Amino acid sequence: MLPSALDHLPEIVPQARDRRLAIFLDYDGTLTPIVSRPDQATLSISTRQVLRELADLVPVAILSGRDLEDVRRLVDIDGIVYAGSHGFDIAGPRGLRKQVATEFLSIIDLAEKELKEKLAGIPGALVERKRFSIAAHYRNVAGSDVSKVEQAVNKVAADHGELRRIDNKKVYELQPNIDWNKGKAVLWLLQPLELEGVFPIYIGDDLTDEDVFRALKERGAGIVVNKQPRLTAARYALKDPVEVERFLRDLSARLVQ
Repeated sequence: MLPSALDHLPEIVPQARDRRLAIFLDYDGTLTPIVSRPDQATLSISTRQVLRELADLVPVAILSGRDLEDVRRLVDIDGIVYAGSHGFDIAGPRGLRKQVATEFLSIIDLAEKELKEKLAGIPGALVERKRFSIAAHYRNVAGSDVSKVEQAVNKVAADHGELRRIDNKKVYELQPNIDWNKGKAVLWLLQPLELEGVFPIYIGDDLTDEDVFRALKERGAGIVVNKQPRLTAARYALKDPVEVERFLRDLSARLVQ
């Protein structure tokens, strides 16, 4: 069992007393609850407000598996950094822009077409195209059909060796098979944002967030959002998006003291 970040905020913040803080956040399952369809995951008014308050105090970035434009539309706060497709597509203030693996786009187009064809006959299966990846959601698929979704994804991945499969909560995803992930994206962001001396805090719930927890192990604080204990590189835990909002609100109040 990890210690609760809510109970250890005084321990977390003094570590950054001589450095600036920077806040990095996942979206689904972290700022919003997991829902049956991705388009239903809307940010609450109160969470958006506390994010605005924090963004006035410290650098804030949202890193999501969603498409860049999708997460930017859902959060809708100016002046913060957005990273879509698990960090493959980044945009932020003052012209900040980075896209990784654009040479894979034609391959992703072809794989998307093939995956849609293979999953067309499976009730509840949903193929979501992002600019730099393809997600095959199976949250609404009958248990007896989940293996069919996995087989279809594996077949497309095998046919396109330039892509790799990553697993998240009730979704298989295909993305460019290169040495890049959310952790690499966060470390890269520290440079153009001139945050090399900051104390970064990252909050996330999914398996891809483990890349960030590992990347920040020696230089920041990783907080996993999960009700049940699991193997993680995070140092602290929060149970759900309600606790995440409370933590962010407490952190904002502490920063203005």
